[in-house]
Amino acid sequence: MSGDSDYSKYDLARLQAELEHEREIKTSSRLYYYREMLEESVSDLRSTMCELQDRLHSVDGQENEWKTRFETQTELNGQLERQMSFIHERLEDLRGNPMDRLASIRTFDDMSVETLRQHLKLLTEEKSDLQSQLMDAHSRIEQEGKTFHKTNDERRAYLSEIAKLSSTLEAQRRQYSTEAQRAAESKHKRSGAPTGDGHNNMKERQTSRKAEADAKKGKEREEDGGGGSNGVTAERREERKSQRGSRLPTLKYYLKHNP
Repeated sequence: MSGDSDYSKYDLARLQAELEHEREIKTSSRLYYYREMLEESVSDLRSTMCELQDRLHSVDGQENEWKTRFETQTELNGQLERQMSFIHERLEDLRGNPMDRLASIRTFDDMSVETLRQHLKLLTEEKSDLQSQLMDAHSRIEQEGKTFHKTNDERRAYLSEIAKLSSTLEAQRRQYSTEAQRAAESKHKRSGAPTGDGHNNMKERQTSRKAEADAKKGKEREEDGGGGSNGVTAERREERKSQRGSRLPTLKYYLKHNP
């Protein structure tokens, strides 16, 4: 009887050691898979961030063109302001000195009809030119304003997307660090093996854990639609579908189905 008990103890210890070894291998492989997926996601995010930064720099490189447009428009505005100032001064002079108005009227009276017609034609052409210049200035100001607002909105969208990508990258780094820390703590807790006094308790705990694992697997099979090869095929098909969309959903799917 004592020989059988020693053999049972030896066999149980060996099985426990093999079980711990398999758990360590499974944990290491899972962490390696997590790390590989995170590295791929980080690489994709970095490439996207570099592309957005290049596009942002290309938008900033158009500063010289906008500067030239601004200087041209400023010069045109200055000319219009000078013309308006001259017209206002003439109006003030005519309002303040009625004799000047009579003098201009007398000047026109001294002109012939043909000269007055030519003078009227010149004034009409000048008025038409000024009106066309004013309309062109208004249209250019409106068009350049729309272009500026559009470019500014695109710049803000790029900056917002860069900020979101940076926050996502930081969250993934924290998640990976937390997973690694939890795995290390779990490995450290499982490193202690039970002695002869706790043989019965250990056996009961193993039986309880096995029953819980079987119940959990049965529940997962029921949720997947009965288990078996069809469930595995549907699971792989869903995993491939999520991988075609993005790297991040793949990680969420793996964490959901492999707790």
